[in-house]
Amino acid sequence: MMMSLFSMFDPSTIFFQLNWTLMFICMFFFPFNFWIKKSRISNMIILINNYLNNEFKMLFSKSITMKGSTIIFITLFYFILFNNILSNFPYTFCCSAHLTFTLAISLPIWLAIMIYSWINLTNFMFSHLLPNGTPVMLMPMMVMIETTSNLIRPLALSIRLSANLIAGHLLMNLMGNNFNFNKPYWMMILIMQILFLSFEFMIGMIQSYVFSILMALYSSEIN
Repeated sequence: MMMSLFSMFDPSTIFFQLNWTLMFICMFFFPFNFWIKKSRISNMIILINNYLNNEFKMLFSKSITMKGSTIIFITLFYFILFNNILSNFPYTFCCSAHLTFTLAISLPIWLAIMIYSWINLTNFMFSHLLPNGTPVMLMPMMVMIETTSNLIRPLALSIRLSANLIAGHLLMNLMGNNFNFNKPYWMMILIMQILFLSFEFMIGMIQSYVFSILMALYSSEIN
């Protein structure tokens, strides 16, 4: 029995001691092109890839962004998506609910964007700290505000992803603890659990898309 609600996010309490290795299991669920005729899942993934590629390409200018640069954001979407979905199954470890996992994704990409921008687009990055039309008296304050907002971006992305998943899993755990066949309202709780589980699947898909699109938006600012 768990000591607290947050014990479900402790890697040492997982029944199957896979823990952080669960984040790589998603690669085994991705269909391979072994067959001449593609399956329905492969066709669906191709449609999703084309949609995401068109969405990300609109954010970048062709003069700076190289062809194929949207692959990193599409891969990021699938990686977070599979981890979010797998965390809803029993006896699985929710990697996406930990800041160590989310920061390990957002911080290196954001840092690479910043290093590239400040080395190759130094003047643009300095001008980006001060919006056009800012009064002279507010210039120092605007520089501090823009610098702070830029520095907290990877942390904000990480907290947004982990907080949404933590809240959903805690509610699922609370409803699961109240489920009992001996109670007269067990059918109502079961229906609520099924509906909320479907809602959690949608939250996992939405959060993976939001994470990848925001990272692409941060990258598109250097265009």
